[in-house]
Amino acid sequence: MKFVASSTRIALLLLLAVAPLRAQVSLSTVVDLALKNSPKVAMAQADLERATAALRQTKDAYIPNLAAGSSLGYSYGFPLGQPELFNFTSQGLVFDISQFSYIHAGKFGIQASLSSLLDIRQQVEADAALSYIQLDSDLQQQTVMTAEYGDAQKLGDIVQQRLDAGLDSKMDLTRAKLSGAQVHLKQLHLENEVASLRLHLQLLTGLPGESITTDSTSIPAAPDATAFAGVYTPPAIQAAYANAASKRAQAIGDHRQLYWPQISFAAQYARFASFNNYQAYYGNPSAPGGAAPDLFNNAVIGMQMTWPLFDRVRKAKADVSSAEADRAEHEADMNRNLAAEGQQKLRHSIEELSAQQDVASLDRDLAQEQMDAVNVQLADGTGNPSAPSITPKDAQNARIAAGQKSLDLLDADYQLRQAQLNLLRATGGLEAWIRSTTAATKP
Repeated sequence: MKFVASSTRIALLLLLAVAPLRAQVSLSTVVDLALKNSPKVAMAQADLERATAALRQTKDAYIPNLAAGSSLGYSYGFPLGQPELFNFTSQGLVFDISQFSYIHAGKFGIQASLSSLLDIRQQVEADAALSYIQLDSDLQQQTVMTAEYGDAQKLGDIVQQRLDAGLDSKMDLTRAKLSGAQVHLKQLHLENEVASLRLHLQLLTGLPGESITTDSTSIPAAPDATAFAGVYTPPAIQAAYANAASKRAQAIGDHRQLYWPQISFAAQYARFASFNNYQAYYGNPSAPGGAAPDLFNNAVIGMQMTWPLFDRVRKAKADVSSAEADRAEHEADMNRNLAAEGQQKLRHSIEELSAQQDVASLDRDLAQEQMDAVNVQLADGTGNPSAPSITPKDAQNARIAAGQKSLDLLDADYQLRQAQLNLLRATGGLEAWIRSTTAATKP
């Protein structure tokens, strides 16, 4: 008996180890993990760091650099070049009016990167939220679909019995089998969709896909009309206009290079070697002994000014920059118009989908009432001797019809929620909506 009990425990432990552990994960947790693990967000963050470094580069042009070097070597006869033991060189920009424009371009570039980062975060939030809500809807549909498939199988058995009793035709049996096969096909499609959504959420969050189970209570209630009110410029449009402003500042700087001078600072110190006979050939004849007082320490400091007079290459480059700025501005205007048009379409679609949801809800209620009426008539009779009698087949068909209407309502609910979330993202209220349940649960 002890051996049997131990074997049973081992078998149970093996089953628990093989079976995937599933735990409910809230919507806000899924969104947070998606933001944390998203390569898109990481790429946008890297773009922001690159834009910040580019701005530092334009500003640091005014900070003189410092470099050290050496040109040691053996020479015979007349020394070629400068026999430097070591040297220090420093250079820096003093004045360039174009540089101010390039600094402005860098600042606009940071604004564009920040707006792009916010837009990418909203994309990831919307993707995670929609996938989560669709998975929640599909899991509910799976429950209804399982019951509907059982009803379809039972209907097939009833029709088979009626066929054997001569009450139904073979066509009725084929119709019942077709109904069951259609329900089974929908089941397979739904299972594949659930598996795909779990895999997508796994890639988004890093959680094991099989362990992801939704928590319907973590999904906030549908937003009301006030959530879509107000004027809002999406971050993608803000990024487009900031990018256009950056290109325009770049073009202004390129055009200023055609007419304004550039002033630079330069300084150098070099220590010459004494073993290259440099002093023998570069001595000072007026000095005693024909040698200069000091040939080994040499230094220079000064300013360099460059004033452009004629440069067709720079002119062409400035024209290219202006054309790119024009294109970026027109593209930003186009994206703004498309966004406004998209928001308007979403608002209209929400009205239609809301009406469609009402119709689906009434259809479901009507089918439920008809099923209840059929069940009552099946149990108690119609009360009218001349009316056709209600059979278990009729009751089963009513159950299948009610299940299908429930599925239609769940699908209509998801379609409406999807449009609402897309409009929330377009109007800037998505993140607040996602966090609303979390904020409501805090003391």
